[in-house]
Amino acid sequence: MSVVEACDCVPVTRRKVLAAGAAGAFAGLVGEQLATQLAFAADSSYAGDVLVLLSLRGGFDGLSAVVPAGDPGYYAARPGIAVPKSQLIGRGSYFGLNPALAPLLPFWRAGTLGAVHAVGQPAPNRSHFSAMEELERAAPGTTLRTGWLDRMTGRLGADHPFDAVSVGSAMPARVLAGPAPNLGLTSIDDFVLSGEDPKRPMAATMAALYAGAPQALAQTTAMTTGALATAGQLKAAGYQPANGAAYPDTELGAALRDVARLIKADVGLLSATVDSGDWDMHENLGAAAPGKKMYDHLADLAKALAAFATDLGPAGLGRVTLVTISEFGRRVRQNGSGGLDHGYGNAMLVLGGGVRGGKVHGRWPGLAAAQLVDGDLAVTTDYRAVIGEILRARCGISDVASVFPGVRPSSLGLVSAR
Repeated sequence: MSVVEACDCVPVTRRKVLAAGAAGAFAGLVGEQLATQLAFAADSSYAGDVLVLLSLRGGFDGLSAVVPAGDPGYYAARPGIAVPKSQLIGRGSYFGLNPALAPLLPFWRAGTLGAVHAVGQPAPNRSHFSAMEELERAAPGTTLRTGWLDRMTGRLGADHPFDAVSVGSAMPARVLAGPAPNLGLTSIDDFVLSGEDPKRPMAATMAALYAGAPQALAQTTAMTTGALATAGQLKAAGYQPANGAAYPDTELGAALRDVARLIKADVGLLSATVDSGDWDMHENLGAAAPGKKMYDHLADLAKALAAFATDLGPAGLGRVTLVTISEFGRRVRQNGSGGLDHGYGNAMLVLGGGVRGGKVHGRWPGLAAAQLVDGDLAVTTDYRAVIGEILRARCGISDVASVFPGVRPSSLGLVSAR
């Protein structure tokens, strides 16, 4: 039974609800669908960044976005889809950005947007499902089943659902799976109880029903009604993006708008995760021109990210770090259909006030045949180490191994310490 339309699939853990539903009543109502807690004020004890995770699902081609123009192997492998050097923007001595990313060029030049190349998982995995599962669990070789964002927010003492949110889909984010409170919502304005209307005040009925109940049951009811109250306050206040920010009319644009809204409302957000799909381009990836598949996808991504950064403004962006991940990259050589098959090494984009941007970080392995891994870009930096550097420098987590077992933070100098 769906209880809250906008978060009807967030997994409920023993810490969140099962203990409260030992008698079976409220646990049966909520099922495996809701993890919420009391309405709240921001926790002023946390002084770190809000970490925004943007998952580029389907296998993002980092070589199309952050182009190794100085490597002749790139142009030799992609005669029909390589981005010409003359079209690259933000170009340095070796790398340049796809022209579709032009909305992000001001942030690249200002040093608040950077990239890391030749990143990925410890071992190649070209299966969408298993690669994404491992990416979000981020604990290979262990028996851990939690998601790494759950471990991160738990390490930071998360104790209410708006500490960690998944925005844009009612489906739970596996990266948040685990005991720390979290919330999944399609949008702030659609966050309501299923069936709620003036003639059926379900939230008020629940509150009355469990008034005076044992603490475990009463607390669970308060979790639900409290989250609804917080969302109601946000809806009543409305939202107008600042600084002339214009979000694109896309699912990603709407999701990042809501993330900015939560950040600026000081609801205590520690982390948010957002998805951007349809990056699985096996055919007709296209040239770097409007109307072509990869170009248009990158342009939509850039518009949404630029609006998000503009909306936050320098002060707001100063307490946010956004990082992109994808389950794997694409093969170096284009296939016979003008696309790219599943590969290995990839690029990550990092946006935030503490980013040392305007350049590409990481050790470039090269694209000569002998430098590839079964035809793919080699991975020289574990994506967990990149995020670990952010967690240590920007989020105040010194024990990065508690989030990523056996991993040491990278020393790329990607971000400055708070």
